[in-house]
Amino acid sequence: MKPYDIGKRCLDVVGAGSGLLLVSPLLGVVALAIVLDSGTPILFRQPRAGHHGAPFTIYKFRTMRAPRPGEDMLASDGLRLSRLGRFLRATSLDELPTLWNVLKGDMSLVGPRPLLLRYLERYSAFQARRHEVKPGVTGWAQIHGRNALDWARKFELDVWYVDHRSHRLDLEILAATVLTVFKREGVTHGNASTMPEFWGSNPPEDAPRP
Repeated sequence: MKPYDIGKRCLDVVGAGSGLLLVSPLLGVVALAIVLDSGTPILFRQPRAGHHGAPFTIYKFRTMRAPRPGEDMLASDGLRLSRLGRFLRATSLDELPTLWNVLKGDMSLVGPRPLLLRYLERYSAFQARRHEVKPGVTGWAQIHGRNALDWARKFELDVWYVDHRSHRLDLEILAATVLTVFKREGVTHGNASTMPEFWGSNPPEDAPRP
């Protein structure tokens, strides 16, 4: 393991462990709010692509209700997002449980955001390079537009991080993330509540258009 990787893992363990201890009362408050607002489950669990594309389960606070019978999951994202869920996303409080993923070693504090497993086969060779490092709670793309960016630009920024990563850059990203969250910048993609599906360079004919 390279010195950078050792130092990065130490930062992850100390940062995530300290973070969980500091926000533990807030975790309880958010969990109670979710139960009172929409019941259980409190956590959202979903398989995501990690380092080298290996699958892992990500943990977040739940911000959406389950799809109703006959309701398409992707098409109904905006409808299923609760008022509390919008607030949790805008403030990034829904991401707090991912600190557990960092402690487990599935993620890092800084890196490309972990995306859906089905996207793996849709990446170009260039875009797939984002998986050369562990996914992160925050990253270079998050402080340069977050969800306001289109997929192509996000992946360009992810690969730029892979090629330029350093301890100094990681600390700069963490500091900038605090400001980005405080300003609530880039929470939505245009008029949509969530990012559209990523289809790659050859989307099917019936794929929804952004």
